[in-house]
Amino acid sequence: MTTLSPRRRTVPPALLIGIAPLVFLLVFFAWPVSAIVYRGLADETGRFDPLGMVELLSRPSVWNIAGFTVGQAAASTLLTVAAGLPVAWLLARVQLPGRTLLRVIVTVPFVLPTVVVGIAFRALLSEGGMLGFAGLDGTIWAILLAHVFFNVAVVARTVGSVWAHLDPRTEQAARSLGASPLRAFRTVTLPALAPAIVSAAAVVFLFCATSFGVVLVLGGTRYRTLETEIYFQTVQVFDLRMAAALSLLQMLAIAGAITVATLTRRGRERGLSLRPMDATSRRPRGRQWFSVGAVLMLVGVLLVVPPVALLIRSLRPRGEWSIEGYRLLTQTRAGVSGIDAALLSLRTATDAAILALVVGVLAAIAIAQARGRFAWIADGAILIPLGISAVTVGFGFLITLGRLPGDLRSSALLIPIAQALVAVPLVVRIVLPAMRTVSARLREGAAVLGASPVRVWFTIDLPLVARSIAAAAGFAFVVTVGEFGATSFLARAGDPTLPVLIGRMIGRPGVENMSVALSGAVLLVAVTAAVVALIEVVRIRDVGEF
Repeated sequence: MTTLSPRRRTVPPALLIGIAPLVFLLVFFAWPVSAIVYRGLADETGRFDPLGMVELLSRPSVWNIAGFTVGQAAASTLLTVAAGLPVAWLLARVQLPGRTLLRVIVTVPFVLPTVVVGIAFRALLSEGGMLGFAGLDGTIWAILLAHVFFNVAVVARTVGSVWAHLDPRTEQAARSLGASPLRAFRTVTLPALAPAIVSAAAVVFLFCATSFGVVLVLGGTRYRTLETEIYFQTVQVFDLRMAAALSLLQMLAIAGAITVATLTRRGRERGLSLRPMDATSRRPRGRQWFSVGAVLMLVGVLLVVPPVALLIRSLRPRGEWSIEGYRLLTQTRAGVSGIDAALLSLRTATDAAILALVVGVLAAIAIAQARGRFAWIADGAILIPLGISAVTVGFGFLITLGRLPGDLRSSALLIPIAQALVAVPLVVRIVLPAMRTVSARLREGAAVLGASPVRVWFTIDLPLVARSIAAAAGFAFVVTVGEFGATSFLARAGDPTLPVLIGRMIGRPGVENMSVALSGAVLLVAVTAAVVALIEVVRIRDVGEF
């Protein structure tokens, strides 16, 4: 009788695979943030003095800003969930011609630069805009509506991916027993969707609480959140102690949102199946057309009107039709050309996307192979860079990276590294669910036939998750090409990226400066829409977080 000798592990240890992304996050995220926090905990002489931070946090002005941050984020989240659920239903359960276009329209706002979202709503709501008569410009409603526009895709796609894979026969059985459509949804479908809804709401809260460009452009000095106040204290007042205290306060709120999102995500991913999304969708019939029409109208008003208003405003800078803004964008103004800024944005975004894809895929592999508490902690911790002030990270770069060999502060890689930190969590959230759907039996079978762990991954895992990786690469590119927070702090005066140039033009008086900002924003919308459309063509299953 022959005995089988023990074989090697069919997959590489998660710890070894996770070393590279762990080192990257420790050096370029944890270290800079810790350096800023330590400066906040130390007094003017460098002596450790945590009581000083406690005194700063006890000021009424700090709690007013914190209260407004949480309040506007909560209100934005409620409005986003209310607007996103009907869109999720439309994407998941209704077969319509041109659904790929609908998915592009829903997704584009999420990956637009926040400064572009802000200027689009200024063009829409200000005097002379399409909704200027409503008197919403300069009010809290401008910020809330911009946040809904920006985040509705999170709810629509996160909840829609689960809704599309729910067995419709359960709801049909409830209907056959006499339940009304509303009651069947409330008692059968809604409980099954609850984990996805809570997870999406937590992520939306995270984005709204850390919103920078939207609040900066639409709120000005009247409405201040923790994120914009950190920027003000760091850049204008240069009060690092106050900025660090606000950062710690922001971290507490973000930690709660990340914990909720992580806990609810586990149950949501277990409910996903490998069936095509079209398997549970049907063509609308009878009265259902009214519901479809209402949701399409919601999509049009909420997601299409703001970019259209931006385009119209860019073509009417002085109240008459003109391409003046686009002509000015090609010229050099104050030593900076809009075309040069756009090309710089493309170059840095390409470098950042490649870096984010490598780090994110390695992190996703490590988390997918991990088990127990480590996997749960890593799954939630990977979202932390999204919740930390980009200004804090950027200033931390200037403090810490000079101690590394080569002084990265003067390197062309500085901005791509900062931008990659924002994209890595998105890459993981897109790739990780796809990796978890790969059957372990396929890997074990390949290993039994003698394949090495590396060969198993390239022959089994990679073909099954290749489209998700391609989609993650596209999302990483469009997110980094429009990154505004850290880039606005790190970009040199003579070499701004296009979002930074737009932000500078908004702050300068004159119609010509505003025309340049509007035309640059339209250019970013066009690039983003083109990349998202390509992603939708490549992608076949919607199992990622976004």
